[in-house]
Parts: sequence; structure tokens; C-alpha cells
Amino acid sequence: MANYFGWLENELLFNGGHLKLSEVDVADKLEQFRRAQENCIGLSFDTISSVGPNGAIIHYSPKRGSDALLDVNKMYLCDSGGQYLDGTTDVTRTYHFGTPTAWERECFTRVLKGHIALDRAVFPSGTSGYALDPLARLALWELGLDYRHGTGHGVGSFLNVHEGPQGVGMRAAYLDAGFYHGMTITNEPGYYEDGKFGIRIENTCLVVRTETEYDYTDGAGYLTFEPVTMVPIQKKLIRSGLLNEDEKRWLDDYHGRVWDNVSPLLEEGSLGYQWLQRETSPI
Repeated sequence: MANYFGWLENELLFNGGHLKLSEVDVADKLEQFRRAQENCIGLSFDTISSVGPNGAIIHYSPKRGSDALLDVNKMYLCDSGGQYLDGTTDVTRTYHFGTPTAWERECFTRVLKGHIALDRAVFPSGTSGYALDPLARLALWELGLDYRHGTGHGVGSFLNVHEGPQGVGMRAAYLDAGFYHGMTITNEPGYYEDGKFGIRIENTCLVVRTETEYDYTDGAGYLTFEPVTMVPIQKKLIRSGLLNEDEKRWLDDYHGRVWDNVSPLLEEGSLGYQWLQRETSPI
């Protein structure tokens, strides 16, 4: 993903790609980067590569000939994943390669606050995704905003990219499916304005045990989420005044882990390396 976004930013800003590269063109390039990775067998689903108003179509699928051109003045939402012999991935990032509006930054930051709130949650083993779902929506609800999809789904390992029974959302089925150590789940709140833009921030996470000062679970213990997706979240789209100190610390800590894990895999000085270095700097 770092090589892809480093290439894409360079093409759009410095190599004439603005209003020339299409949604399918760049999705094909992402697939090329992904297939070059060790143990990659293919895609885990068709890439959602969406510009501006197409990003507001939650399950948008670009088709060559009718797909939009990338525009540095519009948001770009990319939801993609791969099938590997050692696992299945699913990641969404939303970027702006020009100057985002104040409203776009407001909405993005509130989606990010929901993402962070769910990621930082500590809860008893067996807690349902139905109970956790409001954590991801509260910052949007404060403005009367919301999104019309689930907040998270289970992910298989070299299996289905959507795999239950666990999930985070308002479906009745999620009332009965609790979380337990070792499960995998996505964390993907969003916000969508028809005809304008779409925002989604998605990490794949492990459900892991965590220590608490006390334990009222009769030994069942407490859990939290550990992100395994290592892709920067664009700081340009963040209205930093909306984040509290704990949220800023979470972002810097996350970006520190991204840098530590991904930078050794990149060629030093490459477009991907330079992009990663910029995007993981402290907020």
C-alpha cells in the first residue's frame, strides 16, 4: 500500500496524472503492486477505487469506460484486499491529494474519532459487536450524522474476506455473537454525502486479551483490539482541534508502529519510502 500511494501521489502531483488516470487505471496498478508481494495469490475482493461522488456509493465497482478520472480537488476512497497463503487482508483509506474543504476535514475527523474509540475499547470477553457499535458512531451522532453500513466484519485466513459469526453493527445477529481472544474483525466507520464524497477508515484487527486493574468477569477476562493493518491515516484531512490528547497520542503511536513495521520492507529513498516517512510523522 505504501508503494501504491507513493506512486499515486507522485503521478497526480508531479507526473501529469491529474485528470488523466482513471479509477480502473489506479486499481490495476494497486493489483500489480499487491501481486508482487510474497505469498500473494490474488485479490480478496474487487477493489473499490472511487473518486469524489463515487465514494458515496458504498459498494461502488468502477468499470473501464464509465469510471471517473482522478482529480486532486476531490476525495479518493480506496477499499482493497489480498489473498495470501498466510492470511487475508481488507483495508480502506481515504485521501485528498489537493486541499480539502473545512467540511471534508470535519467529517473525516469525526470518522477517525469513531475509529479510535472502537480501537481503544476494553470490554469483557463475550461482549457483542452490537453493544460496541455505538462507540464508532458517537462523534458523528453529535452532529446528527451517521452511516448506513456495519462497522466491522470477521475476516478469514486465506478464506472469506467476510466471515462470521462475529461483527460490529446493529444487526440482530450481532447480539448473540460475542468477541473472544483470537478472533479477527475489521474496524471501518465511515460517512457519505450523496453526489459529493465518501469517507471510510478501515483496519483489520485481532481481538486480544488485555490486563485490567480489577476483574469482575469471574476469570473470563477483558479484551481489546490490536490493528494488524499498517497503512497511514492522512493527517491533511484531520482537524486536529477536534482530537483530544489521548486521540492524538493514539494516532502518533499507530503511525510509529506503521513506520517500524513497514519501512524495513521498502527500498530506502523510493517513492513509497518517502511517502511513508511523510505520512507517519507525528501530528
